Amino acid sequence: MNYTFFIAKRLIDTKSYKNSISAPIIKIGIIAIALSMVVMLIAIATGLGLKQKIKDKVVAFNGHITIERFGINESENSLNSISKNQDFYPNFSAVDEITHIQAVAKKFGVIRTDSDFEGMFLKGVGSDYNWSYLESFITSGTIPNYDESYSNEVLISNYLSNRLGFKVGDSFHMYFLKSDYSKPPNVIKYTVSGIFNSGFETLDKTYVIGDINHIQRLNKWRKDEVGNFELFVSDFESLESIGQIVYEETPSNLNTQTVKQKYATIFDWIEIFDKNTFAILAIMIFVAVINMITALLVLILERTHMIGVLKAVGSSNWAVRQIFLYNASYLVGLGLFWGNLIGLSFLFFQKHFKIISLDPSNYYVSTAPIFIEWYHILALNLCTFLLCLFFLLIPSYLITKIPPIKAIKFK
Repeated sequence: MNYTFFIAKRLIDTKSYKNSISAPIIKIGIIAIALSMVVMLIAIATGLGLKQKIKDKVVAFNGHITIERFGINESENSLNSISKNQDFYPNFSAVDEITHIQAVAKKFGVIRTDSDFEGMFLKGVGSDYNWSYLESFITSGTIPNYDESYSNEVLISNYLSNRLGFKVGDSFHMYFLKSDYSKPPNVIKYTVSGIFNSGFETLDKTYVIGDINHIQRLNKWRKDEVGNFELFVSDFESLESIGQIVYEETPSNLNTQTVKQKYATIFDWIEIFDKNTFAILAIMIFVAVINMITALLVLILERTHMIGVLKAVGSSNWAVRQIFLYNASYLVGLGLFWGNLIGLSFLFFQKHFKIISLDPSNYYVSTAPIFIEWYHILALNLCTFLLCLFFLLIPSYLITKIPPIKAIKFK
C-alpha cells in the first residue's frame, strides 16, 4: 500500500497538476469551498448576533415576564395599582429559574420645550431595578440612584436627546394629565442624568427612565403600590414553560405575559432568521459539493491512464478510490482553511470597526451585530468537510467501472 500513498502525495502536489487540464477546475473548486465557508460564517454570526441583540434590547425594557392586573395595561399606562405585598416579591422562591424580580410603573406624559414637544412614557423604577441590561446602552452621563427619597434625575434616549436638543445636565418639564381633564396637568421638572441608545428605535421613542416615587404620587398610590412586576429568568429557551409555571404560582387576579407574547411580531420575525440561515447553509454546501464533484470527475478523467496502471499492478478499486478521496480531502481542507481565514477576519473587523451599518427602523440595530462561538465554527467546518467527502464517494465510484486494459491504452 506504500506506493498508493506515494502516488496520492504526488497527485496532490500542486506542481503535478498546475499545467494540466484539471488545474483551473481544481482551483475553482477550492475557491468555491472558501467562498461558501465565508458566506456561511457571516450568515451564522450575523443571524445569531441579530437575535441576541434584539432579544437583549426588548428584555432590557420589559424583563422576560411581566405580572400585571388583567386588562389594564393595553395602553402601557399603569392605570391601577398592585400591592408589593405578594408572596412572590421580592423573591420568587417558588420558581428556581427566576433570577430577579422588580417593581415598576409607567405613566404617559408630554415633554415640552420653548419650541417643541414630545410624548413619552415615564417608566418609574426603584432601588430593586436591575440596571445590568441598560448599562451597556449608556452613551453619556451616569445611571441615577433611586431610593426612598424623591429623585428628579432621569435617563433619556439618544433619540429624545437629538429630537429636543437635550444633553447631560439639562433640565426639562414633563406634563402629566389628571383624571379630571378640566384641571391643569401636573408638572415635574427633571434633570438629565444620562443618555442611552439601545438602537431599538421603537423603544427609544417610548421610554424615559425615572423615579417610581413620582408615579406613585401622581396616581395617589401608597408606597407599597406599583404598576406591574418584571421578572428575569436564567434560561431564555425555556421561557414559555417558565411563564406557565409563573402564571400558576400567581394570584388569580393577576396575569402573566412573556416578552415573546408581548412582542410576538418581533419574535416571529426573529425566528425567520433561523430558516434563512439554514437555507443559506444548504445552498452554500450544495455549491461547494457540486464544484468539488466536478473537480474530482475531471481529475479522474485526466488520470484514467494512471488508474489503469494501478489496477494492473494489483491495486483494488477501493485503494485507488482512496487516492482520489485523499486528494479531494486535501483540496476541501485547503478551501476551508482560506474560507475560515477570510471569514473570521471579516467578522473580527465587523465586530470591532462596525463596517456594515443597518437601518435601525427595519432591523432594530444600527450595525450588523456579530455573535459566534468556537463550537459553531467547529461544527460548521466538520459538517462541511464530512458532507463534501460523503458526496465525493459518488463520483469516486466511477473508478470501479474503469477496465485496466482500456485505461492503460487511454491517452
